[in-house]
Amino acid sequence: MKGQYIFSSITLALLLGTLPSMAQNDYQNTVKDGFPVNVFKPQQVEATDARIAQLKAPAGFTVTKFAEKAGNPRMLAVAPNGDVYVSDRTKGTVMLVRDANKDGKAELIKDVAQKPDLHGLAIRDGKLYIAAIRDLYVADIKGDGTLGDLKTLYSDLPDAGQHPNRTIHFSPDGKLYLSAGSSCNACDERNKESATLLQVSTDGSGRKVFAKGLRNTIGFGWHPRTKALWGFDHGIDWLGDEDQREELNEIKEGSDYGWPYVYANGKLPPHPQPAGETPEQYAAKTTKPVQLYDAHAAPLGLVFNASTTNNFPKEYQNDAFVTMHGSWNRAKPSGYKIVRVHFDEQGRATSIEDFVSGWLVSNNKEQFGRVCGIAQHTDGSLLVTDDANGVIYRVAYTGRLKAQ
Repeated sequence: MKGQYIFSSITLALLLGTLPSMAQNDYQNTVKDGFPVNVFKPQQVEATDARIAQLKAPAGFTVTKFAEKAGNPRMLAVAPNGDVYVSDRTKGTVMLVRDANKDGKAELIKDVAQKPDLHGLAIRDGKLYIAAIRDLYVADIKGDGTLGDLKTLYSDLPDAGQHPNRTIHFSPDGKLYLSAGSSCNACDERNKESATLLQVSTDGSGRKVFAKGLRNTIGFGWHPRTKALWGFDHGIDWLGDEDQREELNEIKEGSDYGWPYVYANGKLPPHPQPAGETPEQYAAKTTKPVQLYDAHAAPLGLVFNASTTNNFPKEYQNDAFVTMHGSWNRAKPSGYKIVRVHFDEQGRATSIEDFVSGWLVSNNKEQFGRVCGIAQHTDGSLLVTDDANGVIYRVAYTGRLKAQ
């Protein structure tokens, strides 16, 4: 009972945001099932110019501030004219962020919409689609970049819980997809739309489950050449420092990716158990991840390099970039960086490596950035939000490109 009490009290504190920042290993204990609990949140410090200057990126890439003092920026969507829309779930706003003179630094940050819990963003045919917890809205984008009235398309998305932050993206064929994370860490969901990726009709006429068993796939996108859908799923907590590892999946219609009964390459958590069959029988029917990444790193944004401006070296063509928001539940922090997923000529994900790192400082005891949303700007650069320090970063290639 003692271990169970510790588990539940820590979980509740984290969900309510009442757990303070702590020094490394200040809280260690053992929950039920024998798994260690390590809760460590690196202390947040300011994103100074000196700290930003020491960020590590491949040769030829620079990391600069595109915008700052932007609240708690989360997801981004880039309009064809270069205007950037950014959500702030804390304030429930969508901001218009504009770099009018194309110098790589925004001059305008302006709220253009407000509703509770606004988060996911997607643009199609002159309209901005915005996802909240249970609601999906759409608004016309006006000529000056502001928005018309928000029209409600759906108001019955799955209830909030541990993962209330919905994300949305349009597929290459124009269909809208919405990620609905699980309501819990590991449980039998009552709502069959929880822990899924949904395909949504933009006229409000209905939706369907595209794939299930996805605990919280916030970041997803389509390979520019093969058009295959890929997503990075959050692993189960409280299985120790090294489990569950984050999962990169090729997401196919009708597939089951295992949560909450199976993880990684067929591992079985201690609970819950599937009904009517053994865990091993259930595992045999699920789709395994293509790549695994550091446990608890918390992948949030994913974007493929689909630029046609040839402003990235050829070896980055069709690769994906993923923001790792950073762990709070392991002794040695993971994440707090941007990684690159390399895809071969056949469109297979072959490796995951650091792309931009260095937001962890002072021997991992402090951090000055929790990278979150990521999008590719019209000039080919990557825009990356930090929802803790209010910064939007710009990652651009400024080296000399060889003939492509």
